[in-house]
Amino acid sequence: MGDKSVDEADADAGAEDAGAAGAGVGDDSAGGDGAGGDGAERPEERLERAVRAAEQALIEFEIAVETFRVEVENFSRLHHQRLGPMYSRLDELEAQIAEARAASTGDPEDQRKAQEARARVMPMPGIEELFHDWLDSDGLSPEASAMLTEQPVRPPQRVRPSDEARKLYRELVRKAHPDLAQDDKERARRDEFISRVNAAYGRGDEVLLRELSEEWAAGPVPEEWRPSRSEELYARLEWLAQRKELLSLVARDLEESAIGGMLKIAPDDPDRLLEEIAEQLLAQVSEREAELAGLLGSGD
Repeated sequence: MGDKSVDEADADAGAEDAGAAGAGVGDDSAGGDGAGGDGAERPEERLERAVRAAEQALIEFEIAVETFRVEVENFSRLHHQRLGPMYSRLDELEAQIAEARAASTGDPEDQRKAQEARARVMPMPGIEELFHDWLDSDGLSPEASAMLTEQPVRPPQRVRPSDEARKLYRELVRKAHPDLAQDDKERARRDEFISRVNAAYGRGDEVLLRELSEEWAAGPVPEEWRPSRSEELYARLEWLAQRKELLSLVARDLEESAIGGMLKIAPDDPDRLLEEIAEQLLAQVSEREAELAGLLGSGD
């Protein structure tokens, strides 16, 4: 994959182009006849060009990172499917060897090692874990049985709002009722607010009703200040740079992971790498089986 994986070099080049495009923003001496000259380029136009270049560079980098992430994920899945049983077999043999040695020597240290080896063997999940509580040792759980027969899983919980909640609800409805609106915009605001009030009252949520009461008392949120076009473009450039930095961290973590490291060893033929690892594991399994047979035979 080279010194820079996931085509980071290309993304860096694109980012440099974007920086070069934005470097002259606000500097009328760099090209053109100044802001007032004929055919002079507006600063916003140069900023827009810088943003477009940075966006394109980021898109290419995101594609490269996502492509590598998918490769790592797929290779991890293949690694688990093909080699997982071999790793499990090796763990089991290691545990059996340690247990046989402990039984033979009776040494407390050997017994401790046997216990540790056995603890490393992944236990078989219980039926409840496999079926996420749909099945238990007696068959279908009550919840699953009720769901399959279209019966209520549990009787609906009755909510009885407190006196304070009822008081807050009535006050809010009287103040914020949509029929009190003077125009369509105000009606839409009241409709949205009353829907939240109804939901809170339906749950008997006194705390939320009190918060909604304070919100209504504070009045509508004033319209937000709108930045200038140049400020928007500068903010966009800053966000693109931050996004690029975040993606760089993701790419680094992928490359430094165990699976990513394997892919870097054989980027063009990962299947062959799996075969080589499988051959090594099979050889280790054979060695452990022979060792276990020797221990069990010597104990007879």
